Amino acid sequence: MTATPGAAQSAHPERPGRSDGVCGEFTVFTKIKPGEADALREDLAMQASGASDEKARGALRQIGTLHDARHVIFDNDTRFMFASVFDGSWDTYIDDFAKTVIGANFDRIFSHSEGFPGISDPGVKDWFVAHQAPATSFVSSYPDLTVQQIWKDQRVDDAFQDVLDTPEFRAALDNPANAELVGTPAFQKLLEEASA
Repeated sequence: MTATPGAAQSAHPERPGRSDGVCGEFTVFTKIKPGEADALREDLAMQASGASDEKARGALRQIGTLHDARHVIFDNDTRFMFASVFDGSWDTYIDDFAKTVIGANFDRIFSHSEGFPGISDPGVKDWFVAHQAPATSFVSSYPDLTVQQIWKDQRVDDAFQDVLDTPEFRAALDNPANAELVGTPAFQKLLEEASA
């Protein structure tokens, strides 16, 4: 499914951003304060490493709605882009991140952008909206899967792969008492998908 101009907007039409199924996109462009591009790079590098990364990943797991995010410095170190894909409403997305260590990261990163009021400022959502540019087209490879569903699918797959690797499972497949089940198209499809 491809979202194109005129396609459905997010659950909050007053907020810019396109959606595809359960996934929404958020893209912000800002002007970097003069002379602060290197400090921004340092803060981004610090965010992506060490203990800060562990705390941030913990917050991401706790919130459980962020598919991906990226930061880009461009136009000869004068502009900054933050872009992400998330589940749910835009307002909830901003609120959730503001309540965690991610909010402190946002404060540090966006402090290098002109006019950023701070993540706890009541006007921060208006600031983001003023700097947000919705995608012209937005497509998700899995528009009907939330982050929570993807994590669950991964846990189920890991557990099923562990079962497949046991001698007991091989014995169950070879047991004539299970031939009827093993011979069903659904079970055969399950085995094919597991080995793909």
